[in-house]
Amino acid sequence: MTNANLLNEWKKTEKCVDLIGWDFSAISDKWDYPNEPWDYRLIVKSYLKDTDTLLDMGTGGGEVLLTIGHPYENTYATEAYLPNLELCKSRLSPLGITIAQTFTDDKLPFEADSFDFIINRHESFDLGEVARVLKRGGYFVTQQVMNRNFHELVELLNGRVVGDYPGHSLENYANILSELGFEIIIKDEAKLPVKIYDIDAVIFYAKACVWEVPDFSVETHFERLLLIKQKIDNDGCFHTTGGRFLLAAQKL
Repeated sequence: MTNANLLNEWKKTEKCVDLIGWDFSAISDKWDYPNEPWDYRLIVKSYLKDTDTLLDMGTGGGEVLLTIGHPYENTYATEAYLPNLELCKSRLSPLGITIAQTFTDDKLPFEADSFDFIINRHESFDLGEVARVLKRGGYFVTQQVMNRNFHELVELLNGRVVGDYPGHSLENYANILSELGFEIIIKDEAKLPVKIYDIDAVIFYAKACVWEVPDFSVETHFERLLLIKQKIDNDGCFHTTGGRFLLAAQKL
């Protein structure tokens, strides 16, 4: 296939990327993305009681929240991204889940001591605010994307070395929570070897994670996409490295 044909095909793929919520199932057969060595949902459910008032921070479209199966009348969720917020209102609100819009991490729209349990999967946070709205004895469980996630892919697409964010680390957050009066129950991290088999997965990822590859388009990044395709053709896949960490703590 000529480069002109490839460009046209990849532009068609780009137009089809419409990520509402946080669902990557459209490319599940185009990459091999190992699971974390822990089960976030099972960890949450092992501490969560039906009577607990639960908050899910940055719920996306509620994809993970709904799998936890907590009583809807005791469930709250926040979301900042407007398309996801509208999805939450249509998908979660009719169930009885309370949805609140957020604008900044340092101002959650809730009174102090509002929740028995707070969960956060891949959403930013202010730990001072988490501590403020969580009751004594309550739990905070978060899974986060590690620094330099997918750095081999992101650096090739951006044409530069990806910066590091020293404050965004398991140890730093654990130390802050300890200073805020939390007992650390679980802390773990893992690097995940990811294999990408199809350029469609690269396009989907770059369009969905706009903070990773700012101003990405197939046209502007075409030569870099060709380099990735060459790697896939030569090696059978493009290798990159994912990273996750898990932190669970109880407010004393």
